[in-house]
Amino acid sequence: MPNIDLSKTRVRELNAALHQLKPDTNETLWTITNPGGEHSIAAGVDADVTINIQGNAGYYCGGMNKKATIVVEGSAGQGVGENMMSGLIHVKGDASQSAGATGRGGRLIVDGNASARCGISMKGIDIVVKGDIGHLSAFMGQNGRLVVFGEAGEALGDSLYEARIYVRGPVASLGADCIEKQMRDEHKAELHELLKLSGEAFKVDVAEFRRYGSARKLYNFNIDNAGAY
Repeated sequence: MPNIDLSKTRVRELNAALHQLKPDTNETLWTITNPGGEHSIAAGVDADVTINIQGNAGYYCGGMNKKATIVVEGSAGQGVGENMMSGLIHVKGDASQSAGATGRGGRLIVDGNASARCGISMKGIDIVVKGDIGHLSAFMGQNGRLVVFGEAGEALGDSLYEARIYVRGPVASLGADCIEKQMRDEHKAELHELLKLSGEAFKVDVAEFRRYGSARKLYNFNIDNAGAY
């Protein structure tokens, strides 16, 4: 059970050790103390391990994550879980801009609020934010699901493709080609499963959420829609 103190060890050395892990490693539980808001903590991990960060993390924590479970016992800076492929990242506090950006898989849970551009260009990741999100979230979202317990800022889902968005609170405004859609039984079941995986299935009622998705008018350029591009 490695315990790494980032007041004594450089992030580069920590990440190098994590990158060298073999599939059959018995070092499956890592504790990171005194993170001090350092950037790129546990970036590029490709191993089925659990990494507990005891404090606040800086930019790109858990970026490109694959397989690992990363728990941040605090808040995370810009780009937490950026381009993650699989695994789980759980931020116990707030997340700054671009949380889960370009994520291709896995799950990102934020117990607090997420700032602007949450889930931009998401490509298969599931993001659950238990607070509010900022403007331009899910911008150009291509695939995956974004669940928001609180409010959403302006231009939600701007230029959306096939990502699905569920919001419980009010939405300041919808972006280009994003519309509210009917909440059918299959969507309620999908949302319930996401809430269950996030530990909230019996605390939040899926009936309180609204669903948003693409109107599919901007897939191909059309001069009649030029003003929306």
